[in-house]
Amino acid sequence: MSIKNRVKEKSTKLLNLASENVTKAFDYPSLKGKELKKSIKNKIREKAILSTKARLAEHHKTFDDYTDEELEIIIADEENKIKDDLKTKSLVGALALLGLDFLV
Repeated sequence: MSIKNRVKEKSTKLLNLASENVTKAFDYPSLKGKELKKSIKNKIREKAILSTKARLAEHHKTFDDYTDEELEIIIADEENKIKDDLKTKSLVGALALLGLDFLV
C-alpha cells in the first residue's frame, strides 16, 4: 500500500470522526431539552395522579370503580389544572419581577 493511499484513509477517518463529534456537540442541547421536557411531564403526571387519588378519596371511590378511559380523562383534567396553575404563577411572578403589581 502506498503512502498516498494510507494518508487518504487516515485523513478520511479523521474527518469522519471530527464530523461525528461536531454533530454530537450540536445535538447535545436538543437531547438535554428533550430529557428536561420528559422529566417535567413525568412530574406533572405524578402530581396529577396524586390529585386524582385525593379527588376520588373525597367521593369515597377507588381506581377500581372506574374504567381505564375514565381514569385517563380524570388524570388529563388534573394535568390541565396543574399546567394552568403553573402558567398563572409564572405570569404573576414575571409581572412582580417587572414591578407591575397593579396588573395582578
